[in-house]
Amino acid sequence: MNGDWLIRGRDGRLSVYLPTDDAVLCRAELGPGGPWEPPRRVGGDQKLHPGPAIGQGTDAYAHLAAWRPTRAGEAGLVHSTHFRPRLAALDWIPIGHPNQAGDRTGTPAVTVDAQGRAHVFVRNRGGGVSMRGQKEVGGWGPWRDLKGRDVQEDLAAVTGESGLVELYAAVPGAILYWRQEKPGAVPVLQEAMQTPVRPGTLRALATSADHTTLFYADDSGDLCAWRPGTKPVTLLTSAGPGPVSAVRCELDGHDCTLLAQRSASGRIAFAAYPTEDESAGAWWTESGPRLPADATVALARDEQDRVVAAALSPSAGQLLLTRRKDEPGLALSAWEAV
Repeated sequence: MNGDWLIRGRDGRLSVYLPTDDAVLCRAELGPGGPWEPPRRVGGDQKLHPGPAIGQGTDAYAHLAAWRPTRAGEAGLVHSTHFRPRLAALDWIPIGHPNQAGDRTGTPAVTVDAQGRAHVFVRNRGGGVSMRGQKEVGGWGPWRDLKGRDVQEDLAAVTGESGLVELYAAVPGAILYWRQEKPGAVPVLQEAMQTPVRPGTLRALATSADHTTLFYADDSGDLCAWRPGTKPVTLLTSAGPGPVSAVRCELDGHDCTLLAQRSASGRIAFAAYPTEDESAGAWWTESGPRLPADATVALARDEQDRVVAAALSPSAGQLLLTRRKDEPGLALSAWEAV
């Protein structure tokens, strides 16, 4: 799943979105902090290709995008909105193909602007990026070619605290950055920052009124943080090979950024530091049991603003959850199966 697959809904309940080979499943708390319901299929019975994406707006609605097979050798993108975790999501609605027709071109990314409009990004057949966004009065605008070339599979879309949509993409030896100049505008390529990037490690987070921060691993395995207009900063060595999850939270009265990643040992590693103050340093602390190699981790805040971490292992069919205790520092409860 490209995006935060653990989210807090409008009613305060947590939900998780679990991709399968041909669908997306959702599980939600029956009540804040309570037991969880069984998995439910999102968006109806349409079969999907693997690799869906999710984004969430300030209204707490979840927006999902995925590829579905249309005819032999071809696919099209579909979109669904999920208003509340325990309600059924809307049926998948076709939103087309960036090149009008053809096979799957890359993993989509979704973010939602301040007006609640979803923006779906995907690599196009020419190796650049295309975007289609919802209109304020309903429906969808046309596909827009945002240019770029040799863009890698995964994209990182994010909406800043300004409500403007931003996008990061890796290309050989660099990261490309697009940003809206005003609400509803087509994002414009702003910067190309030269840096080696390990594929599949981009993660973007809104970190202040003026900035978003991109986390990525370079080809030496260091985890780096970059805010456009500045130089990237090496934060610490990656705990493992996959992408990090990131969330802003309050720790002991300080605005902090918390990172989580499956470590090389198989356990989940956490690191926190004052938001946008990478010079303060960070270090990993491991938690929980050793998990299979396909395990991923996601972070969120619950209805009491406590940090919650979920670890998903598709091969083991295992979903584990932990929450921050009401103690100083980052003390976590025992991991429990959901």
